[in-house]
Amino acid sequence: MKKSYRIKKNEEFQQVFQHGQSFANRQLVIYYLKKQHQPHFRIGLSVSKKIGTAVVRNQIKRYLRQAFHELELELPSQFDFVIIARKPTYKMSYHEVKSSLTHVLSRSKVLKKKRRK
Repeated sequence: MKKSYRIKKNEEFQQVFQHGQSFANRQLVIYYLKKQHQPHFRIGLSVSKKIGTAVVRNQIKRYLRQAFHELELELPSQFDFVIIARKPTYKMSYHEVKSSLTHVLSRSKVLKKKRRK
């Protein structure tokens, strides 16, 4: 995923937290904020040190980035997303992380319907 798709600055994270909406399940919390005139969605990831070592935290972030990459066509372009990983993600495989992310995005009604070929 390109770096232009990421949220890095603390001010941008805070703006999403303060003005956005949130949904959660046991594994993930997602905050999202609609931004007009944005060419593509952006994501910010937060994985606490309580979850595990740096290796584990980075693996969770890689899983989340890859899941967003695969869901790219189903996501609207005008949104900023901040995803906070909770403790149960420590033991999850990639497919479980993607399933959990899809679940929380569909609960928030942000995920578009899949197009049939």
